[in-house]
Amino acid sequence: MSEQNTRAGIWLMVLTTFIFAMQDGISRHLAGEYNVLMVVMIRYWFFASFVMVVASRKAGGLRAAAATSQPWLQGFRAVLLVAEICVAILGFTLLGLVESHAVFACYPLLVAALSGPVLGEQVGWRRWTAIGIGFVGVVIILEPGFGVFDPLAIVPLVSALMFALYGLLTRYAARRDMAATSFFWTGTVGAVAMTAVGIWFWEPMTGRDWIWMGVLCLTGAAGHFTLIKTYELAEASAVQPFAYLQLVFASTLGIVVFNENMELNVVIGAAIVVAAGLFTLWRARALEAEES
Repeated sequence: MSEQNTRAGIWLMVLTTFIFAMQDGISRHLAGEYNVLMVVMIRYWFFASFVMVVASRKAGGLRAAAATSQPWLQGFRAVLLVAEICVAILGFTLLGLVESHAVFACYPLLVAALSGPVLGEQVGWRRWTAIGIGFVGVVIILEPGFGVFDPLAIVPLVSALMFALYGLLTRYAARRDMAATSFFWTGTVGAVAMTAVGIWFWEPMTGRDWIWMGVLCLTGAAGHFTLIKTYELAEASAVQPFAYLQLVFASTLGIVVFNENMELNVVIGAAIVVAAGLFTLWRARALEAEES
């Protein structure tokens, strides 16, 4: 892969993380005014429409995109992701963007830790050490030893665990299905599942918030589009470290727009988590290079 393509992929990953951070900020605003389930449901209606349009324009159309030999796995993946989004947005409203993203940054460590039991991959002592150090960072962020521990602080950790499991199941599904198939099932099944739950929590929205909802739907589609293009231009190992910029963008948004505070323990803990995550990414890339 050429250096020029890798550079373009890196810039697209930076753009993607910025779009997703803006999406999180809008989600935080809307979920603070309306039920989280309704907000995610409307977002998924647009997402499902987007994936169906994309699938219909490819060879074989919707029938080819939906074809899979593992429907239960694909369905579970889709429901798991939509549930994770609900939990993540709940975390934004309870804890804010800064602390939620600081904790959520541990998800690559969870991917590494669970890759053994889920995918049968070998995790060496170096990566286990990095995982342990990373979770020390999470403990520093959560401050369980100072005063009364707030159980709500576990919400973004649960979100990270769910997203890590979703990522691993996506890799497992990729052994037999194309990415387009997984993408199709993620949007359509997620929309059906979310509608079955969210429709019972419908609330009237103001005209201004319908505009924000429209922007949320557009950023969701734009983020997925730029992410797909990112991986078309560059290898995942080259661009993945830049995904941590979402923590920077979301934290900046939380401080500037939502008047959140950047506590010292969050800064220290997040730095440890990110450093440990970058090491696991580097180690995985080194092992792939040795095997090739």
